[in-house]
Amino acid sequence: MGKKIFIGVAWPYANGRLHLGHLAGAYLPADILARYHRMKGNSIIMVSGSDSHGTPIALQAEKEGVSPKELFHRYHRLFLSVWDQFAISFDLYTHTDTENHHQVSQQMFCRLRKKGFVVPGEQEQMYSPTAQRFLPDRYVVGTCPRCGYERARGDQCEQCGALLEPTQLINPRSLVDGSVPVVRKTLHYFLDLPAFQDRLKEFVRSRESVWRTNVYRFTLNYIEQGLQPRPITRDLDWGIPVPEEGFQGKVLYVWFEAVIGYLSATLEWSHHVAPSPSQWKDLWQSYWYDPSVLSYYFIGKDNIPFHTLIWPALLMGAEVLYEGDSGTFVLPYDVPANEFLNLEGDKFSTSRNWAVWADEVAERYEPDAFRYYLTAIAPETGDTEFTWFDFVRKNNDELVGQWGNLVHRVLSFTQNNFEGQVPDPGLTAASLESFLSERAVFLTEVAQLIESCRFRRALSEIQDQVRILNRFWDEQQPWHLIRSDRQKASAVVYAALCWIDTLKLAFSPILPRTSERLHQMLGNSGGLLGSVRRHDYEDRQGRHTVLLYEPPRDLVPWEVKDLPVGQRLGKIAPLFAKLDHSLVGQERSRLGLPPL
Repeated sequence: MGKKIFIGVAWPYANGRLHLGHLAGAYLPADILARYHRMKGNSIIMVSGSDSHGTPIALQAEKEGVSPKELFHRYHRLFLSVWDQFAISFDLYTHTDTENHHQVSQQMFCRLRKKGFVVPGEQEQMYSPTAQRFLPDRYVVGTCPRCGYERARGDQCEQCGALLEPTQLINPRSLVDGSVPVVRKTLHYFLDLPAFQDRLKEFVRSRESVWRTNVYRFTLNYIEQGLQPRPITRDLDWGIPVPEEGFQGKVLYVWFEAVIGYLSATLEWSHHVAPSPSQWKDLWQSYWYDPSVLSYYFIGKDNIPFHTLIWPALLMGAEVLYEGDSGTFVLPYDVPANEFLNLEGDKFSTSRNWAVWADEVAERYEPDAFRYYLTAIAPETGDTEFTWFDFVRKNNDELVGQWGNLVHRVLSFTQNNFEGQVPDPGLTAASLESFLSERAVFLTEVAQLIESCRFRRALSEIQDQVRILNRFWDEQQPWHLIRSDRQKASAVVYAALCWIDTLKLAFSPILPRTSERLHQMLGNSGGLLGSVRRHDYEDRQGRHTVLLYEPPRDLVPWEVKDLPVGQRLGKIAPLFAKLDHSLVGQERSRLGLPPL
């Protein structure tokens, strides 16, 4: 039996377009892990969805003069297109305004309320005398009391990552009209986070050898400062209603119900795709530390405490979703949060329009080229930098010049000298047998790096092997051997083709579309890419469009194989296109930057 793998990916607010910082931060690394585990034969589900509620959507809708529902549906449709363009293989990509998500979120609230972990209490909150209403946290900005950042939000400081309350801000002001709010009391529900202090500390310490150092230290430091109760309801008319009498006009706080989306999406997947509606329990209902079930959560560093502390607390507190369910919820195995990807010396910013928009570049370039580059510069342990100059250089030097050129040289040579068929190596020289046997070791090393979410290092190992194979081809000089020793030339070509087939396998989680094309060029059966399809359905919340991933019927396994002698190659074509350096100036101009 293979492992059971759950991959949850951050839910993007449906209030603006997706940029390459979003892809690099969570979605691309999650897809690499998902594609690898499917090839390993593990039982896997990867879910996410558009975050439909909360103040970011309400704020943007106010600015545009449209309803929050209209706004989120517009961007949700755009998100579906981006995932398709970049081959992000969600088993289900949904959103948080479905009847299913409303019900699961309210059920979790009721479970925690019944068990005493959710309690009512008064809270001091910002009130706008000019608008005559309470201001949700993101409607208030001010100076962070911890780091002094002057545009900290009322829920969190983007500069230092501190979780905040609007009343903690220095010099607070309304984001809507700039007026100074006043403090008034209002009744809300709170998560009794201090009740989980000891259990969370024990849980976090058990993750030290798995979590990245930045994630582990940030979380442990947060606990040691002393956990405080967190409000889980808000005075807002856009969201999931609080299922309690006397709380009309209040909704579940978006941070509370959004993380529940990982669970509700799995239930939705079970009802629409899985053979059994109860299959979601295989990934969720076991016990807290189940080594056969591994749950990964891919997020940006600004979401760390929500996934390493608050979400585990909700799972600990609820234990099960429904009375009578066996076991307890499985806690996160790994939270491989990435740092930030910066753009040409400055942080990606949707509000300042400082971004490379994912939907735009997918129309102008090969998306696999961006998957390669974003993996090569992945901000896994620290902030990294996207520059157009470096993107073009890596595309031309590494994708085209090393990998693409190697594939074209070897396959074209085979086409021209062996009638387009995999040649018989005959009695292969011992040195070539040893060279071929190294493929299994190589594939194992890459697998270990992917499983530990070290995708940047895995890509580096693959590229090192590409350089080794290029050197092998040049040193063997088959273009001379074909005239002096055809049998040895056959062995060299055979070894090169088998290595290319193995490298194709290693590349496929990172470069799924071009690896699929190469798979066909080598004359192989089965597939690597799979496909996504849109699924429409209707419930009491309205009509919904979600995205579903369908793997190939005959998915190529993650294992070394020898190409069959005599197998006929498919049509040979370049894998990648060389980019003209003039586009660096063009793309910098789009950002308002001078040419280099």
